[in-house]
Amino acid sequence: MSEHPVQNASLISIFSIIASMSLVSIGNGMMFAYIPFMLSTTDAPSWSAGAAVTASAVGGLIGCFITGPLIRRVGHARVFACSMGLVVLSWVTVGFGLDPLAWIFARGLYGVAGNVNFIISQSWLNHAAANSWRGKAMSAFYMIYIFGLGLGAWVFGQMPVTGNVVPLIAVAFTAIAILPIGLTRLPNPPPPAHVSVDVKMAWRASPVGLIGVLAAGGLSMLVQGFAPIYAAGNGVGQQDVALLMFVMQFGIVFIQYPMGIMSDRIDRRLVLLATAALIVVVGFAALVVPFSQFVLLMLIFSIFAGSVETVYSIANAHANDRTAPEDFVSLSSTMLLAWSASAVFVPLLVTALTPVIGEQTFIYGAVLVAAAYGLFVMARVRVRAPVPASDAESFELMSAQVPRAGALIETAEDGGKTAAAPGRQGER
Repeated sequence: MSEHPVQNASLISIFSIIASMSLVSIGNGMMFAYIPFMLSTTDAPSWSAGAAVTASAVGGLIGCFITGPLIRRVGHARVFACSMGLVVLSWVTVGFGLDPLAWIFARGLYGVAGNVNFIISQSWLNHAAANSWRGKAMSAFYMIYIFGLGLGAWVFGQMPVTGNVVPLIAVAFTAIAILPIGLTRLPNPPPPAHVSVDVKMAWRASPVGLIGVLAAGGLSMLVQGFAPIYAAGNGVGQQDVALLMFVMQFGIVFIQYPMGIMSDRIDRRLVLLATAALIVVVGFAALVVPFSQFVLLMLIFSIFAGSVETVYSIANAHANDRTAPEDFVSLSSTMLLAWSASAVFVPLLVTALTPVIGEQTFIYGAVLVAAAYGLFVMARVRVRAPVPASDAESFELMSAQVPRAGALIETAEDGGKTAAAPGRQGER
């Protein structure tokens, strides 16, 4: 396989990347529902379900650091196949039977492999796509992956939880997902040169964007990771837990898209402030609505999840608005590491406090993070003028569950400008 593409790929040619990630997302969605459900409804220690969430985030942070060196050594396609193999190994570990420590290790292993997958697939898409349709390709990638997670959760609801049927089916989806990339003729991007992280630059360019992504990392892990634990721990059955996770994924689109369109027309910081307020409101609603009104609770958690994802996508867009094109690689790298650090620390803190405060600790945590971010945004609005509409790039649908990772690795050939470019690179 050629190491350097001669020209931008066609829309059809990148189908293999999206197809692979779509298939693996279905298996992931099944396991994201299965593991917390089993750890919350069996004799496993009460801390184990939260520890599994934290382990996944720790693994993701490790994946951020190892992907670049691995790609320099063997190339995108081989590392992608190996990372899929690690996903298979993690689900096989779960399939051996309920062992909380083994399952926590499996989630950590998945965290490593999952971030490697995201970094490779997004950098590959960014490198292959033409400027004219790069934004559409990335939005399609995010949307299809998120719907795959929801579909996987729904499939889990139809499966027996006894035995190892669920992990075996997840393994099958992951194994099949290797085939499109293994058979693709899409050329490998050039090897990465180095990881470039510059916190000072990101802070100078956009404090609201940097802190927004930092907040979104913790918020996403809390809402997406702890919601099924919370439901299962309150006696919600398997099918209803699966339905909850399925509905939450749709909230990501139905809340994020209109808020994103609004942020293209007014100061994005005002939309971020409104979104933070919405998270606080629905957080309090989640605290008081009982599980006897499960349909209403599903709606609340759907808005909860969608609002969290909105913070991530608009904070990224706001940061891009204020950053020079030559700094896009450093910005994306810094943002991903900020997201990962928060995704580790916040769930770890919530897991430690849950035995003291109670099962709703994750909701209190989300409300506090959103309120603190809202106050920060309010303060920044008072001291800095908004970005002129002519300098703002168009909003792109994104997900904090699939953080913007493609620009973490800078290519040796072009300094990362191709891989790092957001949707309007050619117009900046």
